[in-house]
Amino acid sequence: MSLKSFFLDMRSRSRPVVQDSSAPEPRDDLEHSGWANMPSELLRDIFMRIEESEALWPLRKSVVACAGVCRSWRIISKEIVLTLEVSGRLTFPISLKQPGPRDNILRCFIKRNSSNQTYYLFLNLTNALTEDGKFLLAAHKWKRPTYTDYDISLCAEDSSKGSDTIVGKLRSNFLGTKFTIFDKQPSHSEAKITKSTKSTQSRSSRPVHLNEVSSNVPSGNYPVAHISYELNVLGSRGPRRMQCVMDAIPASAVEPGGVAPTLAELSLRNIELIPSFPFWRLNSDMDSLMCKPSDSQEDGILMLRNKTPRWHEQLQCWCLNFHGRVTIASVKNFQLVASREDEQPTDDHDTIILQFGKVGKDLFTMDYRYPISAFLAFAICLSSIDTKIACE
Repeated sequence: MSLKSFFLDMRSRSRPVVQDSSAPEPRDDLEHSGWANMPSELLRDIFMRIEESEALWPLRKSVVACAGVCRSWRIISKEIVLTLEVSGRLTFPISLKQPGPRDNILRCFIKRNSSNQTYYLFLNLTNALTEDGKFLLAAHKWKRPTYTDYDISLCAEDSSKGSDTIVGKLRSNFLGTKFTIFDKQPSHSEAKITKSTKSTQSRSSRPVHLNEVSSNVPSGNYPVAHISYELNVLGSRGPRRMQCVMDAIPASAVEPGGVAPTLAELSLRNIELIPSFPFWRLNSDMDSLMCKPSDSQEDGILMLRNKTPRWHEQLQCWCLNFHGRVTIASVKNFQLVASREDEQPTDDHDTIILQFGKVGKDLFTMDYRYPISAFLAFAICLSSIDTKIACE
């Protein structure tokens, strides 16, 4: 049997995986078949060869297919497949909420569908943005009288209220100057296995339906970041100024040897400082959630600010060096760096943690790295795209 036929057979037999140690594993024919009883040494060697050879999507889906075969294969995959921070490879959906790679950046792009107010995040497979990439996340915009919501989902076409595929939410105030990012965490007992749905995206851009949840995080919706834009009516104060307070990431994470908490560590670190809210209660708590954290909470918390553009005398405009990743001038373009000072960062040697820019009418690039995740980066970029009455 060829390697390609082998993986096609595994994909057809595999089922979605759920990380739930207390719940019994789903029983299927493979649990007692020859596939499940393969010698661990041989299975580990197979996984290591696949992990090393198939580094990029869409070929990387073979790693995911192997992890979905049965319990023994799943255990081996957890030992072999390293986290995104170390390997720099997006594999399972849990990677979207883990810190990005330390040594390099992940290049992504965002497509906007203006007709249905939906935004799609893709991982770049090639340098050409005209080709479909690997689908990662989708966000649907819901306009309300006094605020705006963006529901962020793992599924390209399912962003309905209460959907199991929704992993978080971005909410803005009426003026579009303050935003809060909520991380949705199901309880341990609520872990469910979801079936794959047919996507309108290409085969290489379908989401991986492996719903891994953490048993250490109680159910709830945690405000994990606050974004604020300085009032700038009609651009009278020059370029935009934005600030992101990352409630769940310590400031030491950007220092040599610093560590950013993973998804499972959130509740253990900040459970007393970060309250959880059901989405239906967010309306009544709107004012308190949109306020920036108190001074006591800000101590030791990572703060990101956008680099101040330089005025170009010949072009007569404000400019930033995006190294060819941005081609259209826009007030929405930005680069974020870590900062603890009150002054706006301008040093060209500062490490850029997130950069976002326009390359087409409904096409944007998004490049991010450690210590923020793809989920946080996507939400921050959505806040820049959103209409701002008091900042335009």
